[in-house]
Amino acid sequence: MILNRLLLFILCASIGFACSLPIQSANKPKPGATKTKSTTKTKSSNTTPTKTYREAVATPFRKKVVDYGKKFVGTNYKYAGQSPKTGFDCSGFTSYVLKEFGVMASPASAIQATEGRYVAIDRVMPGDLIFFGESKKRISHVALVVDRGPEGITCVHSTTSRGVIIENISQSSYWKTKILFARDIISED
Repeated sequence: MILNRLLLFILCASIGFACSLPIQSANKPKPGATKTKSTTKTKSSNTTPTKTYREAVATPFRKKVVDYGKKFVGTNYKYAGQSPKTGFDCSGFTSYVLKEFGVMASPASAIQATEGRYVAIDRVMPGDLIFFGESKKRISHVALVVDRGPEGITCVHSTTSRGVIIENISQSSYWKTKILFARDIISED
């Protein structure tokens, strides 16, 4: 069964489709699993159909990870930086935050991009990592998800020009076009 899911994932990825592979029954959440809440948003009058957005609701553990990451907003960028004293690069920042909670992640974004499990962008949860670049083989940036809601995906990340910031990547003309995929490296499966 797992081999079939893996082959399906590889097939989807190779032809450019995002696919989400169910790990468990949709009716029976795993203890401590993250919950989601649906909200509905409609455009004006009766000209367009209703679009449903799913808002992510963080587990207490994921909330702690995100809150800790947000404490470093304003920290300077430093190439290959892995400390708030000297500054962070993008993957040094995510690695440092996760390490505080016993989650070991490489300080290199290309390696982080292989850790954990794939998550569809429209299903990311606070604490997941989103990867950016030109292609899956050319990762150039990583960010920690803060929130996913009706307005899009908000992340905390270390940027070369502004250091550690919180930003809605779904509304950023720069980042939106560079989003590749997401990984969950903090859930215990």
